[in-house]
Amino acid sequence: MKKTIINNYEEFESFLGKEIGTSEYIQITQEQINKFADATLDYQWIHTDPERAAEESPFKSTIAHGYLTVSLLTYLWYCIVDVRNVKMIVNYGIEKLRFQQPVLVNDKIRAVVSLEDIRNLRGIAKIQVKIVVEIEGQKKPAYDALVTFLYHFE
Repeated sequence: MKKTIINNYEEFESFLGKEIGTSEYIQITQEQINKFADATLDYQWIHTDPERAAEESPFKSTIAHGYLTVSLLTYLWYCIVDVRNVKMIVNYGIEKLRFQQPVLVNDKIRAVVSLEDIRNLRGIAKIQVKIVVEIEGQKKPAYDALVTFLYHFE
């Protein structure tokens, strides 16, 4: 998949109100879910016990931690864009994060990103992107959010 290359503030600004791109799908595995549980100490059975989930869960499967899927935002974003001529990038915030549908084990997700806002703060580009994380084969997304980054261009 070809990435969108952005070299400076003006090129970022040209995407205002437009879609920047869509990532490829990535599959969420039980191994990823288990490692995330280890990292966060969140061992709720709905995530980590496939046998119990098959019997007791309304989804008949384990589901990914919502925050596991959120933690993939940076990876999905960088599958879409290649921002060049940058000294530093800061993850500044997430607003209006709304989970809409669980991601089941082995589901594939991707991000669709559009530029909602951009401001020049004395040479620092403050960008806000709307990210919709879709689940392959589902009409409802897993979640959407407004994510803010600070790009310090050279």
